[in-house]
Amino acid sequence: MVHLSLAIAATAMELVAQPAQSVCAERESLLANLAREYREAPSALGVTNTGNIIELLRTNDGKTWTLLSTRPDGTSCVVAAGESWEDLPQVAGGQPL
Repeated sequence: MVHLSLAIAATAMELVAQPAQSVCAERESLLANLAREYREAPSALGVTNTGNIIELLRTNDGKTWTLLSTRPDGTSCVVAAGESWEDLPQVAGGQPL
């Protein structure tokens, strides 16, 4: 379910123009900063139809989270960030896995 949610979010985000003041940097730099400042770590990822990688970083307890989009050239941009991330149970065909 998380992967499906990320794919839907990735598609939606690519249809919306990036804000003029997006936070962008090399992926490793953003990951190090988010780990240091918020204790966030990669949790899930997916590849978009344009070749970008959408990646969810979050704290172990889900208190904070950040969604990154990384282009093929290695530049990552913060797409969204927030609080209170909650995982949903995975389901297949309406049945829990």
